[in-house]
Amino acid sequence: MYNYLKVLRLTLVLLFLVLAVTSCFNRKGEQSGSKYIAEETLKPGILFNGKSLMGWEITNFGPQGPVFVSGNEIILGMGDGCTGITWTGDFPETDYEVSLEAKRMEGNDFFCGMTFPAGKDPCTLIVGGWGGTVVGLSCIDGMDASENETTSIRKFDNHRWYAIRLNVSNDSIKAWIDSELVVNVEITGKKLSVRPEVELSRPFGVASWRTKAALRNMRLVRF
Repeated sequence: MYNYLKVLRLTLVLLFLVLAVTSCFNRKGEQSGSKYIAEETLKPGILFNGKSLMGWEITNFGPQGPVFVSGNEIILGMGDGCTGITWTGDFPETDYEVSLEAKRMEGNDFFCGMTFPAGKDPCTLIVGGWGGTVVGLSCIDGMDASENETTSIRKFDNHRWYAIRLNVSNDSIKAWIDSELVVNVEITGKKLSVRPEVELSRPFGVASWRTKAALRNMRLVRF
C-alpha cells in the first residue's frame, strides 16, 4: 500500500509538471502570434507590405487573371479584360501623393491603370494603354486618356520597372514617370470620371488590361 501511494504521488507530480510546461509554451505561442500580427500591420504611408495583400481586395472584374504576391511584388495576371486590386481602407480625396513602381511582364496594353479620387470625382491615370504607348487621364469632360489634353505617347519596355508618382490637389493633378512630368492639368471647372471598365477600382485601385503586370513599393503621402 505504501509503495502504491508513493507511485501515485510521483505520477501526480509529473502530471502537474507536464501541464505547467504545456501552459508555458501556449502562452509563448500566443505572444508570438500577437507579435506576428503586429508585424503584419501596415505602417503609416505604406500601401503594400511586400508580403501579402493586406489592405487590398482582388477586384472582381469577372474575367480577371490571377492576383498574388511573389518576391515582394504584387502580380496582376493576364485576364480577358481588367485584372487589379482595390484598396479597402480609408483614402484621402485630395492633397495627397501616391508613388509606386510598375512593370509590364506580358501583353501590350496598360500595365498601370491607377484609379483615384480627385475631390468627390474619380479619375484614372493610364500608363501604357491603347496598344501599349498612351499615357493620360481618363476621363476629363467625357474624353478618355487617348483624346484629351493630358494625352502623350511613350514607349514602354517589357520587364522594366517604371517609377510612377501621382499628385492630387484641390485644383490640379500631376503625374511623373521616372521623374519626367507627364501629366499637369488644372481641374477646376472640369468634369472628371472613369471608364466603365475600371468602375470597381474606386475609390483607389490599380489594374492592368489584358496584360500581366507587377507592382511594388506602393506608398501614400498626405499633405
